[in-house]
This record gives sequence, structure tokens and C-alpha cells, in this order.
Amino acid sequence: MANEIDAYVTTKLDPRYTEILAALRALMAEGAPGAAECLTYGSPAWRGNKILAVISQSKTHLTFAFERGAEFDNEHGLLEGVGKKTRHVKIKSLDGINEDALRGYIAEAVRLDQA
Repeated sequence: MANEIDAYVTTKLDPRYTEILAALRALMAEGAPGAAECLTYGSPAWRGNKILAVISQSKTHLTFAFERGAEFDNEHGLLEGVGKKTRHVKIKSLDGINEDALRGYIAEAVRLDQA
């Protein structure tokens, strides 16, 4: 629920990432309006039929991970990771958000989730 994410923002999120998380939440609300915001493993996430995306923080950036990212086309070339399923984008600043690329990745996550 959004309340869980709001509580996470006020109690656990490094304040320098607040605007970035707000921007990512807006992109997810736009691109995956049917997805529910939730916490998974203590991190903000979005769930459709299954988990679509998860955000985790590190000391230097936020990681915006797509649960089935290994299946994405990655036409923008921003996805990182080598595991069997997940791929992620590292975001260090609000200016570092490539909205067009993230919209595309979110659309792919929704498409795969609905298939």
C-alpha cells in the first residue's frame, strides 16, 4: 500500500533520494496504473500479478530493478545485471533519470506480467 511506501520514505530512505523515488513512483503510476505499491523484502515495489519492479538504495544510488528484466529488449541499453531474471538501472540523481527509457522498461514489465 502507498502508506507503507510513505512510511518507508520518512523512516528509511536517505533524504537525498526522496525526489528520485517520487519521480519513479510517478512513472510507475503512469505506466502501470493497475500495479499495487507495496514493500517487498523491506524495499518499495510494485505488484501486478507478480512483482514488476523493486527499488533499493545504496550509499551512492537507487537501484530500480525489474523482476523480469532479463526478458526485456533493452533497446535503450541502460539495464545492468547478469542474473537469470532481474535487470536494473542505477539512478544517482534526479537529472540521471531517462524517463523515455524507464517508460519503455515499465511497459515491458507490464506486458510480460499480463502475458
